[in-house]
Amino acid sequence: MGEGLKTMLRPSPFAIFVLSAFGWMLALTVLWTQISPWTSYPVGVLSSVTLEQTAPMWVREVHLRPGVMDVDTRVAIPVPSAGGRKAEVTIDVNPARYAYGLPIFLALLLAARGPKRWLRALVGYLVLLPAQAFSLTMYALMQVVLTTQVDARLLRIAQWQLEAIVYGYQVGSLVVPTLAPILVWLWLDRQFVAKVVVPVWRPSPAAVADTPVAPAAPAPSEPGAS
Repeated sequence: MGEGLKTMLRPSPFAIFVLSAFGWMLALTVLWTQISPWTSYPVGVLSSVTLEQTAPMWVREVHLRPGVMDVDTRVAIPVPSAGGRKAEVTIDVNPARYAYGLPIFLALLLAARGPKRWLRALVGYLVLLPAQAFSLTMYALMQVVLTTQVDARLLRIAQWQLEAIVYGYQVGSLVVPTLAPILVWLWLDRQFVAKVVVPVWRPSPAAVADTPVAPAAPAPSEPGAS
């Protein structure tokens, strides 16, 4: 009786994983806020190269240092206080703005307590860089668009290109930062997921077999039948 009660009160592996992941996430997020200028520097490198190579009609030069990415553009907008004269736009971007998925990924990885965690952490960090650079690049492009008050004429692009930037910004800011670390963890820890996470959402065959089935109701007899 006592052993059975202890078994019932013992938390499940999934519950232990969830609590551990939450604790790790809090601790790692605090640590990440202190070191993000350096951990996110490669994100800025990838984003700066992408901006200079794919948007040369907008981007003149990108200056990068830990914590800040300055984008000097060729886009000129009228300055009301300068008598209508135009000035080229410069935007400042924090490379860590959409890199907060790193502590999320590491928290899931450490909570799963799988083998070769540090190797998987390095692989996950490298895999997340392109996704984070995509989000940062779309944010920078969107800031350029907003400085012109979404004027395709000043931007010298077609309407469909403007809509593609807006859509890319929405995906890069709302979906990618949180979805990417979870997908990378699911890929790297797929054995743990299959063993601990999947059974929580999908009942085992034994549980389905033990489920009582209600007996079928007798069919009503036809009128006049003997």
